[in-house]
Amino acid sequence: MPLEPSIQWLHDRMAENPGRAAMIWRQQSVTYARLIDLVARARATLDTWGIPRGEIASLEGDFSPGAVAMLLALIDHAAVVVPLTDAVPPHQRDEFLDIAEVRARISVDAEDGWRVEMRQVVPANPITQGLVASGCPGLVLFSSGSTGRSKAALHNLTALLEKFKVRRHTLRSLTFLLLDHIGGQNTLYYLLSNGGTIVSIDRRDPDTVAAAIAEYRVELLPTSPTFLNLLLISEAWKRHDLSSLKRVTYGTEVMPESTLKRLHEILPAAELLQTYGLSEIGILRSKSRDSSSLWVKVGGEGFETKVVDGILWIRAQSAMLGYLNHPSPFDADGWFNTGDMVEVDGEWIRILGRQSEIINVGGQKVYPAEVESVLLQLPGVRDVSVSGEKNAITGNMVVARFNLDKAEPLSEFKRRVREFCRGRIEPFKSPAKIELVSGDQFSARFKKMRGTGERGPAVATQEQVERTKC
Repeated sequence: MPLEPSIQWLHDRMAENPGRAAMIWRQQSVTYARLIDLVARARATLDTWGIPRGEIASLEGDFSPGAVAMLLALIDHAAVVVPLTDAVPPHQRDEFLDIAEVRARISVDAEDGWRVEMRQVVPANPITQGLVASGCPGLVLFSSGSTGRSKAALHNLTALLEKFKVRRHTLRSLTFLLLDHIGGQNTLYYLLSNGGTIVSIDRRDPDTVAAAIAEYRVELLPTSPTFLNLLLISEAWKRHDLSSLKRVTYGTEVMPESTLKRLHEILPAAELLQTYGLSEIGILRSKSRDSSSLWVKVGGEGFETKVVDGILWIRAQSAMLGYLNHPSPFDADGWFNTGDMVEVDGEWIRILGRQSEIINVGGQKVYPAEVESVLLQLPGVRDVSVSGEKNAITGNMVVARFNLDKAEPLSEFKRRVREFCRGRIEPFKSPAKIELVSGDQFSARFKKMRGTGERGPAVATQEQVERTKC
């Protein structure tokens, strides 16, 4: 049966709770009735601008009433929406606009109003043209592009939204993941379809997040392991009351076991749930074995999974239509190779890391997240990233880049690392090379960037840029 392009069902859900807070934005409550009015205004604005149905439009802004209302109006308008945020640097933004063939560039200003700039583009991508012809709205999401040119995934939004018709728990949630991230989109539709409340923040540092949780009694925090590690290290959890949290979901990267264990200790009443999803296929339903476990079941209605040679494959009804600028990654039967290496225990899996990040040391596999989990327990370490580097003898060696709490001579730190690793990890997994760095080793989306970090005087001494073997 073909999917119904209309999202009237979502508007009906929103109308069930007119007086309930749909959003908390700039310390003000915006009710569902107010948000519905804003959507109507946004629709009228699109008509005033002369934006035709099926237009390819970027939406540039963060979680605000105006941005959410315009997004819903564009979906009603059967537009192909390209959400962009400040996390995208200006030069890359222009690239994204060109790849998606954006004609209407809609931005949300500081007063939460809307502006439009029309671009002289003639859309020619056959995948986009086919979606527009179907009358269904679309969504374009870009990968991080850390290993090359960013890939643009085009979704049929009607298919992506289908799973949200099933009613779930009503929660008050922080919107940590951004609108141009599959996780941010997932959070938005989950909340709106279940009468939840969106708590929007203007900064995503540990104290701002923790303060918002405490003030607005946030129940759900969807975030990344990297941010949770920052939250622990900052000790913002000591300065703010986080007892309202019922659930913390984490995804986008592998969770270090040491971080999960510590988080469970400070939030014993909260369910810690590993999530799994990709821009290409959407977010799967998941269930962790327990809050202290990295074993998880993923799937749910509309998703099939299998493991081939230790790699997770997924087939999904909500899968993207294709890339706008790359060949299709699906096999002839519609299966998608996630590139994630996993262990299997019956119906449970444990995600080990990306196949592309495995370090082969003399024929032995080293997973960076496993080593990072151990090294993060070393006193004085604020953050660490592990990656591989070519070695004439072993093929590759393990390289660890550390951010420290305070300056320390590299020779002394090197000795501490060597002693700490002894007995905790196998010798071939221990860092053979160490760097002290001062720059952040995570992206604006709080995702680990291995092999990066500006070397500088913030943490090192005169040996600050020296690379040494343990």
